[in-house]
Amino acid sequence: MPNAVEAGGRLTRAGRDALTGAMLIAPTMAFFLLLVAYPLFQAFWISLHEMSTLTLTGPFVGLANYSRLLASEQFWGALYTSAVWTVSSVLLQTALGIAIALALHGPLFGRTFARGLVLFPYLLTTAVAVLIWRWLLNDLYGIINYVILEYEIVDRPIAWLGRMPNAMITVVLIGTWKLFPFVVIAVLARLQTIPLHLYEAARIDGANALERFWDITLPQLRGVLALVLVLRTIWDFKEFDLIYLMTGGGPRRGTETLPLLVYQQSFPELQAGRGAAVAVLMLLIMLVFFAVYFRMQAADEERDRR
Repeated sequence: MPNAVEAGGRLTRAGRDALTGAMLIAPTMAFFLLLVAYPLFQAFWISLHEMSTLTLTGPFVGLANYSRLLASEQFWGALYTSAVWTVSSVLLQTALGIAIALALHGPLFGRTFARGLVLFPYLLTTAVAVLIWRWLLNDLYGIINYVILEYEIVDRPIAWLGRMPNAMITVVLIGTWKLFPFVVIAVLARLQTIPLHLYEAARIDGANALERFWDITLPQLRGVLALVLVLRTIWDFKEFDLIYLMTGGGPRRGTETLPLLVYQQSFPELQAGRGAAVAVLMLLIMLVFFAVYFRMQAADEERDRR
């Protein structure tokens, strides 16, 4: 590295550039330390105490909160529920998103209007969406139960949110409906960049629609689908508001995920230390997904350089 200071004590050009770069990045680093690094350190520090949420004081207990959680059936149950919710929701979102993106990419009547309409669930506020669905699914006056009873599909109202596994299935389906437009946007953007001559050559060779999808479309979508799967897994794993507003973690903790367990420990039970411990364990799990994401980004950059 060249010397940043000349003989007379003046900065060299390289030194001035380095100082300018440091000054430009300093606000970003300050915001990072204030808004990210400090809260993470504070959460870890709280997790080492038997701390009350009301007073934010309590004795230092080291890793006792973590050992208590790892020995708790409630924690492992919430982790299992988080895995079921995340895997089911992501797979359904991906499948539905690909199907609708393919339909919107083709010669569909009213395609422009349909492309705008498909974004409606994603743009709708979660609280509003939940209120609508809870009204539709109500056991007593919900329109869905009314319709299936009217057509004699069932002989009694279905407790969509008051019984397992109905509650988990319902939450997964509503989450899929709410979040699949993200997959549509990503896949549709990639579909529009696939060279048309690949399909023309495949048609000349006699490939049908399924073969063209399997041999051309799917390989071209592999990169964006991998990225979408990682991002949606990270976001769905930490999903709180939709599940909390739909079921509150019930019935009998059947839909209680790790984010809901953080809330349950920190506020109703007033155990800030235990809630912070759950949050730190969640972060450690999500770091695996972040590592996969950054590795994929590095692989894409390496591929582009080639």
